[in-house]
Amino acid sequence: MTSLLLRPANHMVDPRTLEALEASIGDPRRGLPEDLFLLVSRITPLVNVDLLIRVEDKGTLLTWRDDAHYGAGWHLAGGVIRFQETALDRVREVARLELGADVTPHPEPELVHESIDRRMRTRGHFISLLFRCSLRSGPDPALEALTDTPLRGQWRWHRTCPENLLPVHQAYRKFLI
Repeated sequence: MTSLLLRPANHMVDPRTLEALEASIGDPRRGLPEDLFLLVSRITPLVNVDLLIRVEDKGTLLTWRDDAHYGAGWHLAGGVIRFQETALDRVREVARLELGADVTPHPEPELVHESIDRRMRTRGHFISLLFRCSLRSGPDPALEALTDTPLRGQWRWHRTCPENLLPVHQAYRKFLI
C-alpha cells in the first residue's frame, strides 16, 4: 500500500541529488547546516521545546531575541529537537547553551502548542512543547540584561508578561502573568 504522504514514483527526486545532500549534512544529531535547516523548515513542521522557568521571588526567565525571522522581543528560551534526541535532552541543552544554566525539566510538557504563520514560508510551522523547569544552577550572570536595551541572547527576570513579548510566544502569555 502506498503512503498518503508519498507522491507517485514518476515524481521522484534524482537519487544522486539526495546522496549529495545527505553527504553534506554530517551527523544530523548535531544539528543541520543553516541553509538545510531553513529548507527543512519550508517543507515540514518543526518540533521544538520552550523552557518555562519561574522563581517565586523573581518571576519568569525570558531571553532577548533579535533576528530576521521574528524580529526583536522577549521570549522563552527554546530550541528545535534534533534527530534521535529526546525532548528532555533538548530542554537541558537549551538551558546550558542559551542561559548557562542547569535545569530539571518536568517530565511532561505543560502545554503542546501548534503555531502556523501562513505569511512565513521559512520557519512558519512549529509544534512547540512547553516544559516547566526548575533551576539547579545559573543562569549565567554574564548573560544578564542590565540595561534598557538588551542584546541578543541576554536574559532577564520578568514579574509580569512584557509588552514586547514576541508574537510567536503570545500563546504563553497566561503563564507569564
